[in-house]
Amino acid sequence: MSDGLEPTEEYDGSITVRLLDDRAGREEIRCSSYERAIEHVKTREHSVTVAKIVDGSDSVVFTSAEMDIDDWERAWRREKRRQSVQVEDHDCPYDSVSCFADDRCVQCQIDAVRDQY
Repeated sequence: MSDGLEPTEEYDGSITVRLLDDRAGREEIRCSSYERAIEHVKTREHSVTVAKIVDGSDSVVFTSAEMDIDDWERAWRREKRRQSVQVEDHDCPYDSVSCFADDRCVQCQIDAVRDQY
């Protein structure tokens, strides 16, 4: 039975972990998911000079030279959760940029209370 949420990501095996070492050279590991790529980086990042995660379009999305893998993983998981949240569309009649279906602006809240009476 499904919980109603659609996957926020699909993997085609094009995620790559690149391990760069001044002495041993370069090693590439193809991964089926970002979770797998994160595991590879965590186990090998201290034994190489730089560890990178590269997406399917050959863009570097993580490099250990610039960020800690635990920090990047937290940010990645937070973004993944954010993208999976489905919020109904809401068109604010007052054109407030901070008015959402689940977090209305003050004017919309006043209208909602007024409409109850």
